Amino acid sequence: MNDKQYERKVEQDAAKVKKNLGNLFGNSVDHVESKVGEIADDAKQTYDSAAATVKKDVEHGLSQYNAKAQEYVEKIPGGLAEKAAKYPWVAISIGLGVGVILGGLLKPSRR
Repeated sequence: MNDKQYERKVEQDAAKVKKNLGNLFGNSVDHVESKVGEIADDAKQTYDSAAATVKKDVEHGLSQYNAKAQEYVEKIPGGLAEKAAKYPWVAISIGLGVGVILGGLLKPSRR
């Protein structure tokens, strides 16, 4: 083999190696991109499922709370529930005042 043939062979081998490395890295990048896409889709599905479950549980808890509160409101005599609904800020103020008074009476005394 003379020098020119040897140089041409080296150049051909170098071109093959370059091409094969390009394919290898290209395929690896494509594979990683597809896996990242799959992971992102799985994460989105998990998030959507968890959000739906939490929303359902919260709605159920609030409906139970509202039902229990409605039971207590219906037990109040003298149309007090209607008056509280008609004047909500007055009812809130009275409730706050009663809470402050009870807190002052029930807290342990300091010596």
